Amino acid sequence: MPQSTVGHPPLPRQAKIAVVGGGSTYTPELIDGFARLREALPLRELVLIDPAADRLDLVGGLARRIFARQGHPGTISTTGDLDAGVAGADAVLLQLRVGGQAARQQDETWPLECGCVGQETTGAGGLAKALRTVPVVLDIAERVRRAAPDAWIVDFTNPVGIVTRALLRAGHRAVGLCNVAIGLQRKFAALLDTAPGEVHLDHVGLNHLTWETGVRLGGPEGENVLPRLLAAHGDTLAGDLRLPREILDRLGAVPSYYLRYFYEHDAVVREMKAGPPRATEVAALEERLLEMYGDPSLDEKPALLARRGGAYYSEAAVDLVASLLGGTGSPYQVVNTYNDGTLPFLPDDAVVEVQAAVGTKGAAPLPPPDVDPLYRGLIASVTAYEELALEAALRGGRDRVFKALLAHPLVGQHASAEALTERLVAHNREHLPWA
Repeated sequence: MPQSTVGHPPLPRQAKIAVVGGGSTYTPELIDGFARLREALPLRELVLIDPAADRLDLVGGLARRIFARQGHPGTISTTGDLDAGVAGADAVLLQLRVGGQAARQQDETWPLECGCVGQETTGAGGLAKALRTVPVVLDIAERVRRAAPDAWIVDFTNPVGIVTRALLRAGHRAVGLCNVAIGLQRKFAALLDTAPGEVHLDHVGLNHLTWETGVRLGGPEGENVLPRLLAAHGDTLAGDLRLPREILDRLGAVPSYYLRYFYEHDAVVREMKAGPPRATEVAALEERLLEMYGDPSLDEKPALLARRGGAYYSEAAVDLVASLLGGTGSPYQVVNTYNDGTLPFLPDDAVVEVQAAVGTKGAAPLPPPDVDPLYRGLIASVTAYEELALEAALRGGRDRVFKALLAHPLVGQHASAEALTERLVAHNREHLPWA
């Protein structure tokens, strides 16, 4: 596959990084990481790119103050001009939301009318987000290819697995990244009273559909202490995941919290119907955060940002970009990349989320332990859905949308798939030219 054979010149003494979607309220988390971890990833220039000039001004001002407070010598600029912003970049980070929080609120609402989970990255809502997002991301990536042909593209934009597959299929130098794995690594390290770098995860699956089947000390060949973790801290871990302790014990693994949508689907739907969508809370948080960002005395990321999500997002980003550009990133990282034989029950061009050796030639997945059929079946099923979802995003058409929904394990019934198709198209018409 292309990613395993592409090289990159050694890390420049100081790199240029561009962030597409730089007006996001997440961005100060990223800026804080760039400032704190500048030895791992020296930056000459950071460009925040966003068409929303008002948000960009607020976020850019805080970003410069964070750099100044922490003594970072790099420059931070803001622009609405994508081509100028990415020109000559060593890496381009994508963190955009097509349709904004209004579209997210819809994604979390109309699926519930059909008795299905309303969530922005999985199920019917996740498909809607993919259909809006993939064409926009591919257009951005083509412009990056023209303006910065040697740049790596790091995708945080959800649904990460589908978006990364679209980028790789189009021949782009891309890696997908999520913060679920690094969050669990940090959690396990705290419970084990050890440094996060000593904790290696046997992490297997797809983006937002993963299990930790082993927790090893010191590296891929280290002692597996997961049984010990589950015995001593199973209640804590189950509480964080909002799953019964019994499920973790019977699995002998720690699923990501997104597995709750599968393992307790009906209970989750009832909860979602009973309360406001997460998007409502996020919109209120964003409004308050932007007010705070406009305070000229604020020169650090506010504590409130932790409630927005994205914990350890900056550490994961710095680690990955540093490795891709030849710096001092961790030798093994959990990323989204081509399967390329890693999980033999999936096509080579599926995108999996696994541990990989990361360097200037990209991400080379590590052979995982044997995958239990309990996980294998669900992984294969959702991979098939993602393939159909990508075809719908690239080629459009109600029939392709219907087939993707019918294939999704959280939908599966033809009447539900038909009803969801009608709602998806109705709520996203302005983002779907074919509709």
